[in-house]
Amino acid sequence: MVVLASRCYVGGDAHERAMDSLRSQVGNAIGDLDVAFDVGLRDDDFPTVTVEGPDEVAARNALAEEWGELTPQHEDGSVQVGTLSSWDDDGFVLDTGFGNEVRIRPDGIGLGQGSPEQIRTRFGLVQHLPLRFVAGPEPELAEAERDRLYEWTRGTGRVNVNSATRAEVRATVNRAGHAQDIVTVERLGLLEQSIVCGEGTDPPGLLSSIGTYMQSELLCVVP
Repeated sequence: MVVLASRCYVGGDAHERAMDSLRSQVGNAIGDLDVAFDVGLRDDDFPTVTVEGPDEVAARNALAEEWGELTPQHEDGSVQVGTLSSWDDDGFVLDTGFGNEVRIRPDGIGLGQGSPEQIRTRFGLVQHLPLRFVAGPEPELAEAERDRLYEWTRGTGRVNVNSATRAEVRATVNRAGHAQDIVTVERLGLLEQSIVCGEGTDPPGLLSSIGTYMQSELLCVVP
């Protein structure tokens, strides 16, 4: 069984849509392998995928590569994944499942000047976003994670969203009349997406336009 590093924290019909989306994504990721799979959800809102069959090792590896895998123990120096649970002056708190949390202190964030809240806002780190970190006595964001976030600030701008599937975000952008103003909607997690702006599109303006249609946290990444 693989515990995926992306939470399903919405309720009602949105919950069912999110789980249906996840089953489809898991099928796309491992459907060509000789396995049967079942998608479930733990009490802490982290999904599980149970796989059985001749290719089950390859399937588990593919799921871990695609989503990140939560494990109860972390070897010092290993790269792990947690979801952004909270933040304060003492850093970021990542939920790593199994009742565990990891605190990334300000000097372990490594994303430039500012308080953790200012850094979170500048880089568009919406709540529940999966983030990679290096485990140890003083955990820190992984170098690959820092590189990814810095790359966001060098592009054409983004609007990051939580509490919605990729299909729901695309439909909202279309409904607001901005389909021609974006490049794509990039999946960051099950319910965390990044709308990549096209050349000449103003991220704050896009946020303002689509925000009225969404019950989500939205944060801009402005180049």
